[in-house]
Amino acid sequence: RIQEEGRESIPEHPYLFETDVEIFLVGGSCKSPIERFWNGNDVIYILQKARHNEDSDPMEESKMDDAIYASELLPKESSGPVALSVRRAKRLISLYTMVQNPNMTHLEISELVALPPLWIRCDASDPERTCWLGAEPLKAGSKITGMNFYMVTCDGPTAEKTYFANLEELKMAHKRKHHSSVVTTKGFARYELIRAAAIEDTLIESESNISVDITWNTVEKLLETPPLVSAATLNIALESGDPRSPVYQLYRELQFLLALAEGLKTGVTEWPEPLESESAVELVREFLADLKKKLDGYCLSGNKNETEKIKCDTAAVDSSIKSIFSERGDLDFAEQLWCKMRSVSSYQELVDCFTLIIKSLEHGEIQPWIHQGSSSSLSKLIQQSYHGKIEAVPLSGIAPVQMLLEIGLDKMKKDYVSFFIVKSRSCLLFQDYFISTSEDLQEQVHRVQKLHHMLEIMVNCTVLLQFKHENLFPLTQICMKYYKENPLNEKHVFPLPIRPALVKKFYQNDHPEIWKVDIISGHGLKEVKTTWQVSTNPAVEHVTSNNTGLFSDSTVNGSTEERMYFITVAQCSQVHF
Repeated sequence: RIQEEGRESIPEHPYLFETDVEIFLVGGSCKSPIERFWNGNDVIYILQKARHNEDSDPMEESKMDDAIYASELLPKESSGPVALSVRRAKRLISLYTMVQNPNMTHLEISELVALPPLWIRCDASDPERTCWLGAEPLKAGSKITGMNFYMVTCDGPTAEKTYFANLEELKMAHKRKHHSSVVTTKGFARYELIRAAAIEDTLIESESNISVDITWNTVEKLLETPPLVSAATLNIALESGDPRSPVYQLYRELQFLLALAEGLKTGVTEWPEPLESESAVELVREFLADLKKKLDGYCLSGNKNETEKIKCDTAAVDSSIKSIFSERGDLDFAEQLWCKMRSVSSYQELVDCFTLIIKSLEHGEIQPWIHQGSSSSLSKLIQQSYHGKIEAVPLSGIAPVQMLLEIGLDKMKKDYVSFFIVKSRSCLLFQDYFISTSEDLQEQVHRVQKLHHMLEIMVNCTVLLQFKHENLFPLTQICMKYYKENPLNEKHVFPLPIRPALVKKFYQNDHPEIWKVDIISGHGLKEVKTTWQVSTNPAVEHVTSNNTGLFSDSTVNGSTEERMYFITVAQCSQVHF
């Protein structure tokens, strides 16, 4: 029934079986909890212990008040999934197998149906510490010919190398179990290159991480460093807003833009902390006075200093990134105004700024230049001023907010495009999508957010991993393709195939986060595999450590070199009907 109902769409909620078992159907875009041990791409069943919040025991409730103090001293119960006992899991696996076995004629099943693979969370209550049991039908066409059974066991954490198996022993055990004479080995290692860390003892809430996954054939020994002939994929997940980011000031500028967009949508603008110490009104007044002097014939030789001042105003970026994200030198009048007005801290200040600007235009005191194709309301007023007459502009309601948002959008789009075309030398395949003015302002702001997230990725890879153009170019294309088709998602992991040599210096002396070897024999439907894995984090979320207390003491003889590892072993066996 669950399989039939899941044909249209994967159900969000679990089904209850025999009061104690929850059955989830997992597939599609859902992350599989057993992806480390099973590489199938089918929809699967996940079974776990059902949680019961209703019908609690009245006697238990009467004891709750007495136990409040004690409960505060104990760790809080995990809100994650709950495992079934190993015995219960084996019974469920037997039922699942039986109803698909064509020899079970006494069950009087009219038509055998190959069900999706089944995986059950186990509580590691047996001597082997089994944490998953799985089963998958073997099929020849539409006929069910047998069953693959999987068992995943877990141990640790430990720093003791004596806990680690020997590769030759693992290969011999696999050969004996599966009666095979020839085995092949495949290695996998994951190294974290960059992870969000603490600043001044304060943890930044960020999922930012850059890791590399490396795979290779023919493993010589456990925990070996991957050879340079391996295949490698960089996994990049970066969130904007880290104060350590070289483009953090640009991020703050974007936040001001977002505040204006939100104010335009809701009618209430939350003015962020000003980016400049001097008031926006004074900055605008000084700027207009300088332009008036130039029009009157003064300071004709002061262009260089003005350019330097504009550059200084446009982006106070970190010195380490100036060669990568340098300020544009071609800012027009409207863009220079944005640099002054991004320190606006109230609605009245915004109105005062635009009042000064419009009066200067009306009286012909300034004749500013603007980029061709600029579509903001202010640009239209400037074009009208060339002919000596401009339309009356009501500086009330949301009009001033919209005017400032428009010039900010124009300026920031050009900033990002300048980087992607000039600095990273990308042809910007989807340029029209990201800088289109045919969309409403809210959608344009959303697309500018995407551009900023891509910039954060490029700049971090350039500064931290020392990427050159040949690496930035394909990464830019991957990001642009994703963001043309998807909404903003700063938790998305962007994969970039690379040569291991490109990042080897970052991991060659480091410990892997995950290291595993697959021992394989047989071919096609008869292929069987044993996986031995160590990882710095538990590979299974529903089983607690069997060595609590050991993990917190990660020093050995005063040294922090020894790293704590969890050991996981996945084994497969076949039964043919």
